[in-house]
Amino acid sequence: MLRCAQHTRHLLKIYRTLARYDALFFLEQVRGGGAIIALGRLFAVKKQPGRPGERLSRALESLGPTFIKLGQALSIRADLIGDEIAKDLTQLQDRVPPFAAKTAKAIIERELGQPLARIYREFDDVPIAAASISQVHFATDHHGNKLAVKVLRPKVEQRFAKDISTIRWVAESLDRVKKFKRLRLPEVVDEFEKTVKLEMDLRFEAAAASEFKENMAQDATIHIPQIDWHRTAQRVLTMERVGGIRIDDVPALKNAGHDVSRLMHHASELFFQQVYRDGFFHADMHPGNVFVGADGRIIVMDFGIMGRLDTRTRIFLAQMLIAFLNRDYQKVSEVHFKAGYIPPNQDPEIFAQACRSIGEPVFGRPQNEISIASLLAQLFKITEDFQMETQPQLLLLQKTMMLAEGTARKLNPNVNFWELCRPLMESWARETFGPKGQAKLATERLKEAGSTLERAFHTLEHLPHLITKDGIRLHPETISQHNHAGRTKSLIWFLLGGISSGLIVYFMR
Repeated sequence: MLRCAQHTRHLLKIYRTLARYDALFFLEQVRGGGAIIALGRLFAVKKQPGRPGERLSRALESLGPTFIKLGQALSIRADLIGDEIAKDLTQLQDRVPPFAAKTAKAIIERELGQPLARIYREFDDVPIAAASISQVHFATDHHGNKLAVKVLRPKVEQRFAKDISTIRWVAESLDRVKKFKRLRLPEVVDEFEKTVKLEMDLRFEAAAASEFKENMAQDATIHIPQIDWHRTAQRVLTMERVGGIRIDDVPALKNAGHDVSRLMHHASELFFQQVYRDGFFHADMHPGNVFVGADGRIIVMDFGIMGRLDTRTRIFLAQMLIAFLNRDYQKVSEVHFKAGYIPPNQDPEIFAQACRSIGEPVFGRPQNEISIASLLAQLFKITEDFQMETQPQLLLLQKTMMLAEGTARKLNPNVNFWELCRPLMESWARETFGPKGQAKLATERLKEAGSTLERAFHTLEHLPHLITKDGIRLHPETISQHNHAGRTKSLIWFLLGGISSGLIVYFMR
């Protein structure tokens, strides 16, 4: 009862903020939503300008870090929220007023256990960037090395914990409804929580940067800043300070003497290497995180959001994309069924026809206008009819593809980014499906099977302790929670009502 009251109070706060920014439009999809929208207008100071997605972006910015991150996550779900709103959410600004330098210094000293003067010779009071989770200051160490220092915002973890608890409560409640089962809402929330929690522990970002740097060590065209581990902790990250020209600032790149066509080739190689070769990719590679150094190398920064793909998923992606590029829709269908993404009770021929319906309009455009990211977005839309479950790792990859395409078009609008990647993917696929690749895959599958058996034996070892002559023994707390769930079920659904249901119905329709 107390938990319901707390979450309902929090939902009402969210509702008032959305109403103030005239961003309750999603309730139009719900019975009785018009009355809730009319009530919400009482909170609006005046009519808000802009498209629905723009108004929603401003509302999410006002709600704080969790909802800024949620908006960014939704921006890649055009299959759920529509192309126009998804496009508007990509412009969501993760910029907020900075917190005091005095607070930042106190956090650094507490985290590193030393006075600031012993840690850095110089520390700039004015941050160069301030985002929802952290802000960045320039500094210099006692050897004269120039550094960038990221500091986590005070109390950001507590605020996120409160927000995510309410979001999960709604997701778990709606997961009981059959029409939402396919979306795996609790798992999507878990993935979102895991991603943001990793961002809020700067040691993980440091580790990601370090791993990415190792992966790219042999690539002379890429530079990753060096992590200063001695000045890094949970809420502080210190790294080499790097500078350059934003990769989307084409006039500045040309004025500096850089060959933008060559940069585009390097960018396509970078995409291929991190996704297919390494299976560990930067999932937030917007132009503000990618620069070109004076030596022509591509500099990548900000490793808070990363994605991983196992070998099986990479094989699926390579086969699917090559099949789409070849306009072989039967092969596209075959790959989906073989990977298990489409249940066997569906018709492969009809799915191939559906793939053709989204592929032909895309490939019917001029080569330089073909967007694989848009094609994937359309693919995710139609898969609901074929009972394909949400694949969170593919959503992150779609975001990376979208950013890569956008950057490539600015560098050279006359070249198809995916035709540059295609030979690399085909070469990788041939190597993977060759004798050595197949042997490696077989070894990996044996390891996976061994791990599964080990977990199964572990469960069997503990099974006798759970069974008594009267049946399976349950912990008293489990029984209590089960009974409590039955008593509060009706209340939960009543409290979700028009506000929470309307929000999720719109975004997950």
